[in-house]
Amino acid sequence: CMLARAAHLASRGCVFPPSFATLRHLARGNMASAAWDGSGTQEDLMNRDECILVDASDKITGHDTKFASHRFVDGQPNGKLHRAFSVFLFDKDNRLLLQQRAASKITFPSVWTNTCCSHPLFGYEPSEVDTAEDIASGSVPGAKRAAIRKLQHELGIAPADVPHDKFKYLTRLHYCAPDTFAENQTLAGGPWGEHEMDYILFIKPSVDYLKLKPNPDEVDDAKWVTRDELKEMMDPTSGLRWSPWFRIIAGRFLDKWWGDLESCLETNKHVDLGTIHEVM
Repeated sequence: CMLARAAHLASRGCVFPPSFATLRHLARGNMASAAWDGSGTQEDLMNRDECILVDASDKITGHDTKFASHRFVDGQPNGKLHRAFSVFLFDKDNRLLLQQRAASKITFPSVWTNTCCSHPLFGYEPSEVDTAEDIASGSVPGAKRAAIRKLQHELGIAPADVPHDKFKYLTRLHYCAPDTFAENQTLAGGPWGEHEMDYILFIKPSVDYLKLKPNPDEVDDAKWVTRDELKEMMDPTSGLRWSPWFRIIAGRFLDKWWGDLESCLETNKHVDLGTIHEVM
């Protein structure tokens, strides 16, 4: 019931007051057959959306709210390890779409990062929970569904422009990073951080012109860049702030993948299904 769910949130120290949108979703029960609609505030989504918790070998151990999973506090100084995805979307000229996260975001506000980075969620239909077989085959339908959902939610990209079969899953990264950019780390239950099993997804849509409509609650800016332009932006003298996961990917993997983009997208040359890259 709603009261029991609210008591459960309060028992974990949740300080966000439940909004109408949250109460409406709680009234649906366990959300097992609900479709995600993105309604509510940032606080609502932190309380309501549940991450898929895993161990260091990416075996599912449970699920918990984004609020609980991202707190770097006593008792869980590194948060809770959970699945995530990072989308790298390229245009017909092989430029990469970057986004700057909204200043109002609870975690990692105002940082520049790759096209879209978020979490597959537990409890919704169609399911975003990938099985061991999904991962071993490289199909990862759950991560791809989550990517399509969030590309639309954050950037207004139509699902028809980023079909499931155009995504290329490359590999997984395991990283952990505190949020050093939040303006007030004690706000709403922090400090915060990310501890993720990150699925890397590349895509190059077939459309000549991709229509973008950034969601101001999620994104402050978006920019298409070449490899050289990205290097200029990431120069320390630029003064720009970057997400830790993008810094890791850009520093260790991206240039090789981007420099051989067609092979990345059309073949398995750069696919590594068995390795979890520990980049702690």
